[in-house]
This record gives sequence, structure tokens and C-alpha cells, in this order.
Amino acid sequence: MIHSSSVIDSKAKVSQKVKIGPFCYVGPDVELAEDVELISNVHIDGNTKIGKGTKIFPFACIGTQPQDLKFNNEKNSLSIGEQNIIREYVTINPGTKGGGSKTEVGNNCLLMISSHIAHDCKIGNNVIIANNVPLGGHVTIEDSVVIGGNSAVQQFTRIGRLAMIGGMTGVLKDVTPFALSIGNRNYLQGLNLIGLRRKKYDNQKIMGLDKAYKEIFSSKNLHENLSKINGEYKDNELVSEVIRFIEKDKKRPICTPKS
Repeated sequence: MIHSSSVIDSKAKVSQKVKIGPFCYVGPDVELAEDVELISNVHIDGNTKIGKGTKIFPFACIGTQPQDLKFNNEKNSLSIGEQNIIREYVTINPGTKGGGSKTEVGNNCLLMISSHIAHDCKIGNNVIIANNVPLGGHVTIEDSVVIGGNSAVQQFTRIGRLAMIGGMTGVLKDVTPFALSIGNRNYLQGLNLIGLRRKKYDNQKIMGLDKAYKEIFSSKNLHENLSKINGEYKDNELVSEVIRFIEKDKKRPICTPKS
């Protein structure tokens, strides 16, 4: 069902099962899978694919040119997965040559009002980004991350799986998996214990992670601390995931506790 006031380019690939309300625009290189719903006044352009069951609210602007002065009209793309909720005034930009030319959003994400996903970002599944949160270019957000309202994430930052960012946090440093990070310039407050329990992780493994967390962040020299516990937590996949995250990019600053 497509409202008569909407403009759908004849070259766009639009499933017969989509719902498009009034005053929407869908560009020539857009693909909309079945059960996608555009409520009204939604603008979708560029080489953009949107997966099954994603619902987009009024005044969202998806797939328009990246906000990067180095962008030179090179070929790029934006891929948005299935069953996402994209609320009012959300903006999502496609990639640039400098970041692999592709922006990706996974499945079952909630992007709240006025959040922004910049060029070349990689967003996992089950991510919640609250109101007025901008992500700079090249940001990586792993699965099940929650970012509180009015926070801002600096370009190239990584946020690990099941981490939680408190409201009004400036995220300048990478946040390890399962961590809770807050502050005007972010620091670690502890572990996202509520999130871990909701995922039904074994309590012994959570306790092991808590012990390892204290040892990993016992001083600013994280890699030296990791070498001291090497092998001690080999049977705890939560600890192993944190270690892999830290060792994956040794050039990036890692968010640490205040003291």
C-alpha cells in the first residue's frame, strides 16, 4: 500500500507488501523488503537496502550524502537489517572510500528520536540508541549495546558487546564488552551486571569476569596486566571476549576506571 502523495522512483525495488504513508520519497537505488513501513514524510535515497519488517517514523532521512568533506561522490552503500525501529528525525549516512564505502545496521535495533549514524559505522544486532545521540564516522557498536540519551560517540570509537553507556556521556575511548561507562569524558564505572543477568549468564562466570575486570584495570598498563592473567581465565568466555577486544586494536585508547 503506497499513498498517492508519495514519490517512489520507478527504478526502486519495493516489495508489494510494504506500507508507505503520505509524503515519502524513495530514490532509484533503494531496496525495501517486505513488511517495511514508512509512516509518513520519510526520505530514503542512495544505494540503500532496508530489511524485512523495519518501521520508519516521520521525518527520518536515510541514505543521503555523508557529512564528510572528503566525500567525492564515490560509490557507496547503506545496509539496514530486519525488524528495526527508526524513530522521528533519525539520520543515517552511507559509507565513504576511506572507511570501506559501507555503513551497516543490524537487526532488531531501536534508534530513538534525533539519533545520527554517520558514514562507515558498523552497528550490531539488538542495539538501543536513545534520543539525540550522534555517532561519529567509523564507529563500531557491537551486539546488545545500550547508549543513553544525549550522549555522543567520537569517530573511530568501538563499543563492545553488552556494554552500557550512561546518559550525557562523551565517549572518546573504546568501551570493553560488558562494561558500564559514564562521564563528561567517559570512564568505566564497573560492569553492566543487570545486562549480563538478563542474558542469563552463569553467576560463576559473572563473578569471574568481575575478578578479571579488577585485575585488567588494576593499572593503566592494560597489556602488561593482561600478560599477568594470561591463561588464568581460559574457561571463561566473557573474560576471553574482553581480552580479545583490548588486543584487537592496540592503537586505540581504552576506557578505564577513574582511579
